[in-house]
Amino acid sequence: MNSIKTIVTGTALAIAVALSAPAAAQESSYKPGTVWQVSDIKVLPGQFENYMDYLATTWKKIQEAGKADGMVVEYHVLSLDNARKDEADLVLVVEYKDYMTTAQQEAMQKKVNALLAQDNRMAATASAGRTKMREPMGSQAYQELILK
Repeated sequence: MNSIKTIVTGTALAIAVALSAPAAAQESSYKPGTVWQVSDIKVLPGQFENYMDYLATTWKKIQEAGKADGMVVEYHVLSLDNARKDEADLVLVVEYKDYMTTAQQEAMQKKVNALLAQDNRMAATASAGRTKMREPMGSQAYQELILK
């Protein structure tokens, strides 16, 4: 009779321990997904068409090169309807397969420079030249969390 009592007590203890296991031991309800870089842009007066020309040529060419390399999943240019005084006019969204390492960023910059026949100094000068068309208002990086 004592052996049955010991088995029942041992089983009850095992069940109690299993039920009190920490939640961290359970599988997560999500998994990390792609990374989204979102940039807010204020287009300066009279420069909308000029800036859209840049986006439709050079910026698009860079994103397409990223897609060909497998780093960029998709990209979008969004227009903010009824933007208030201090809000962006455009939002540039680039969806990346994952966060890039420093080495990947440097390799991508080299490919972009080759594609555009420029070096880092020329790229910086070109970026400064776009200040007459737009004002960057900041950017954010988001990682999608895919629910299981």
